[in-house]
Amino acid sequence: MSKLKPRERDAIVQALRAGVVPKLGLQHIQVGRAREIEELVKDMDRISDGGAAIRFVIGEYGSGKTFFMNLIRLVALEKGLVVMFADLAPDRRLYATGGQARGLYAEMARNLSTRTKPDGGALTSVVERFISHAHRDAEKREIPTDKVIRDRLGHFEELTGGFEFAEVVRRYWEGHENSDEDLKSSALRWLRGEFATRTDARKALGVRTIIDDASVYDHLKLMSAFVRAAGYKGLLVGLDEMVNLFKLTSSQARNANYEQILRILNDVLQGSAEHLGFLLGGTPEFLMNTRRGLYSYEALQSRLAENTFARDGLVDLSGPVIRLSSLTPEDLFILLSNVRHVIQGYENPVPDDALEAFMAHCSDRIGEEYFRTPRNTVTAFVNLLSVLEQNPNVAWHDLIEDVDVTADRGEDLSDIDDVTSAAPTENDQLVSFKL
Repeated sequence: MSKLKPRERDAIVQALRAGVVPKLGLQHIQVGRAREIEELVKDMDRISDGGAAIRFVIGEYGSGKTFFMNLIRLVALEKGLVVMFADLAPDRRLYATGGQARGLYAEMARNLSTRTKPDGGALTSVVERFISHAHRDAEKREIPTDKVIRDRLGHFEELTGGFEFAEVVRRYWEGHENSDEDLKSSALRWLRGEFATRTDARKALGVRTIIDDASVYDHLKLMSAFVRAAGYKGLLVGLDEMVNLFKLTSSQARNANYEQILRILNDVLQGSAEHLGFLLGGTPEFLMNTRRGLYSYEALQSRLAENTFARDGLVDLSGPVIRLSSLTPEDLFILLSNVRHVIQGYENPVPDDALEAFMAHCSDRIGEEYFRTPRNTVTAFVNLLSVLEQNPNVAWHDLIEDVDVTADRGEDLSDIDDVTSAAPTENDQLVSFKL
């Protein structure tokens, strides 16, 4: 395991205490899911080799979907892919008519990350890398850079929206060449989907179209082709909180979004997409509910149905759906041990007896539920270690007696799953630490 940096340690501790997924240092606390990770690594290799992949990461609230997706995100970055991750929300959807789909694309574009810029905001770097490669090639061949850019983006004109995409990149080069920061900024705004009207885009860049609700998926395919042209291996798109589609009250709006998912699924399975992957995170209700979930759309149900031969402990991870299994007691012990070492280091940490006592206490109060939703158990353990760290005269066995584990059921179906808060939701167990 690589050495833990102070910045990573602080990020992990702060995130775990808040019940959210840290963006740094995931490798220091990851346990289990070995087979699932192995399959997703194969997907990353397939994307790099020119193929495509799509996975639906399904798990209960707090089961670690977001953690798993962020871990795969780091794997993709290490493999040389560009990643675009975002959470769906009431104002961000895959398909809409009021700007919600464009809002989702804009959020993904702002979060665009590369290995050298893993925290997002890497779109400028990707464009600059493409421009610099084209400029070096032009100097070597002693021809204008603009001609090289046109040649390298010539095949974009065969794709939906590709002509305008290529024109905007050329306009960025023009701004770069003439030191026109306004032109460069306008080009980046267009690529991020931030122009709301065609009129504004035409005034700023001379193009007649923008990234709108109807063209989000087409521009994701264009972006995958562009990052390839910039020297990267491909593009991974991650969408979490897919349960927000399940929560849409309008059946017409839900079906329109499910049709978009079906379009993406068909493109991937039929080989029409290249160097492009999708990770979609959601709950079992989002997938299997026959009234409002993906299974309510017959074409999706047939494509996402479980393998009937995978029963009695047998698993099949080759299909689009990845169901996150519960952590074993051994996995949870290793997870708590990793958290202990992150917070306390390897000198004088709390003993293994403390971990065993903490797990036994949780198991006695809520049974096997804490294996399925480890988020709040980890949060309580971090709180325990924090109190011990700040009160060195207190013994751990005295504090564990004051751990309160209660069941709290709510009506909110939003899939917070380690992303926004640690508030209790339906089917969630609240584990709190109090003195």
